Amino acid sequence: MARWHLVIDVERCEDCNNCFLACKDEHVDNEWPGYAASQPRHGQRWIDILRKERGRYPLVDAVYLPVPCMHCDDAPCVAAGGGAVRKREDGIVLIDPVRTQGMSELPASCPYGAIFWNEEAGLPQKCTLCAHLLDQGWRDTRCTQACPTGALRLVEASDMQMQATAAGQGLEALNPEYATRPRVLYKNLSRWDSHLVCGSVSLERDGLVECAAGATVELYAGDPVAAESATGGSASAPLSTAITDAFGDFRIDGLVLEPGGYSFSIALEGYAPVSYEVDIAGSCNVGTIRLQEVSL
Repeated sequence: MARWHLVIDVERCEDCNNCFLACKDEHVDNEWPGYAASQPRHGQRWIDILRKERGRYPLVDAVYLPVPCMHCDDAPCVAAGGGAVRKREDGIVLIDPVRTQGMSELPASCPYGAIFWNEEAGLPQKCTLCAHLLDQGWRDTRCTQACPTGALRLVEASDMQMQATAAGQGLEALNPEYATRPRVLYKNLSRWDSHLVCGSVSLERDGLVECAAGATVELYAGDPVAAESATGGSASAPLSTAITDAFGDFRIDGLVLEPGGYSFSIALEGYAPVSYEVDIAGSCNVGTIRLQEVSL
């Protein structure tokens, strides 16, 4: 049978918080019997937007990650709820607002931190995927309806269809090590969980400093010069390659860094190549590298 899934494109999220506000509009001061009690005005984010900055001024990349309830197939909250939390046939996980009264331990069961404790009402709460609206025939949740960039998309599909879609679009689960089989899948998740290395290249010509456009920047694990010497002329392949833009800037994204040293090799016709080691412990801006013109 067809079940509900939420697809989130990290590349498209701009942190506008329309999804968060639409959720508040739907649930604050509104009781939906059988689905959810009223959400408090403050202190709960049924869809939270996590933020991360990569790089360093002036080359900075901001990434935003919407995190709602994952509506997991193997939901820890269902196991901890003793029948008061249920997984519907259509994939939605609901917390019974009556039967969970006083269950203050339930929020700790969610590894994603998506369940909140309502102190005033004395009950746990979370995103319902707007089940009360879907049961009335809606084809969108309030958050997907309000998203101006299409970063949030509600999909109704069978498990087999969704597996094919996930494979074709590169959709991934957040924190797959939790082994909860979530029905919220992410596109371009590497923007969040991989590293960015950026920098600038300049050149000196006729006594003037200019932006080095079109320079080839290669990132290696270890020292390529040492590797070439040790293997008798067979250097290791670069981890990634980039070409500087009109401002001499470059960015190498999607890196999964391993322990050990790294180095850059920078080349531009007419200028002496540069190779040097860098300390990369995470996303960073390596600054400006100067190329010197080759004397004829």
